Amino acid sequence: MRDILPADKARRERVLSVIRERYRAHGFDEIETPVVEEYARLHAGIGGDNEKLAYNVLRRGLDADAIREAADDPAALSDLGLRYDLTVPLARFYASNRAQLPAVFRSIQIGAVWRAERPQKGRYRQFVQCDIDIMGDDSSRAEAELMVASLDAVDALGLEGATVRINDRRVLDWMLGSFGFSEDERPGVLITIDKLDKIGPDGVAAELRERSATPSAVDAFEAFLRRPQTREYLPYGEAQIRKALPADAPDEIVDHLVGIGEAVAVGRASSDIPLVFDPFLVRGMGYYTGTIFELAHPSVGYSLGGGGRYDGMIGRFLGQQVPAVGFSLGFERLVDLVTAGDDDHEDAIVLVHDADVPVAELLAHKTALIAEGARVRLERRPKNLKGLLERASADGFTSFATVSAGVESVERKPLA
Repeated sequence: MRDILPADKARRERVLSVIRERYRAHGFDEIETPVVEEYARLHAGIGGDNEKLAYNVLRRGLDADAIREAADDPAALSDLGLRYDLTVPLARFYASNRAQLPAVFRSIQIGAVWRAERPQKGRYRQFVQCDIDIMGDDSSRAEAELMVASLDAVDALGLEGATVRINDRRVLDWMLGSFGFSEDERPGVLITIDKLDKIGPDGVAAELRERSATPSAVDAFEAFLRRPQTREYLPYGEAQIRKALPADAPDEIVDHLVGIGEAVAVGRASSDIPLVFDPFLVRGMGYYTGTIFELAHPSVGYSLGGGGRYDGMIGRFLGQQVPAVGFSLGFERLVDLVTAGDDDHEDAIVLVHDADVPVAELLAHKTALIAEGARVRLERRPKNLKGLLERASADGFTSFATVSAGVESVERKPLA
């Protein structure tokens, strides 16, 4: 968890304002949910490994004896917890407020989440997520809207050239079944497949054998990974998808993925579809039921966001199924990459005044400049004026003026 200094805070807010503006332009409405949720909801088996990283809140009123008795039962010790993502709270929000929402609801949710991570570069215990979600639409239009809006936001931040890796959990399940993996062993197999980029085909095959996965299925999967392939370029579409999968992939799922690409192409007004089919994209969240995707950019080797369809989650809270799909931007990663807007400073001036200038005169100067649309800071003249001006420039101020007693107007000078 970090303190954010003024210059960094201003930069973060500029990035957030761009994201908000683009998402609102695409018809999404911003909501807000509490930072705490019920313990049972956060630990319902739908949050994947993130549930293990949740910060739990001790029940109120427990004395020492009660704590000792419940020491081996976290649910008895805690009744609340800090949210570890924004999707679980959104599902609860929708179930609680559905009567006041449109049949197809497009939400923006931006806020801090908490996970008991091992701190390291790019990984924090408190960080901001920027989510958009569509509830009530089971068609490929929903996925396409999310992708177009998210790519638009990334473009507006100056990171043009982003692409989306896309897959479908149903494709993964079918593919593992075609190799011969049983339903019970597939979740563990997916955990290993998710490491393919890091440990390669040899490592994946070895780990699957260590897991005692069905030997014939491992052999079939390894043979598929090592199959000879032609190297011709195929743009996103049916040919690319079918080439990447075993024969006889289900037409319904392939058609769904093709439809997303066609819709995104129209929404992006480009001949190049910014999608790449990846049959081994897994995403670890346990609540995904269909399409899954990750945002990639050529400047970095890690994803800048992702999401997927989670049609089964809201039904847990509402008692009836509601289709839902979401896309989350990795704000902390984005803000480290973004340079666009850094030079787009507001009109901001520092008034450096002598100690004997009456307060009324200072406030008169300040009020007049604010009325003209400027941001104004008052600073008493120090011995080291250079240091003050350097700090003001770092804080985003663009000019300064010196103020003496009895002066009716001030002369602005650039902070350069």
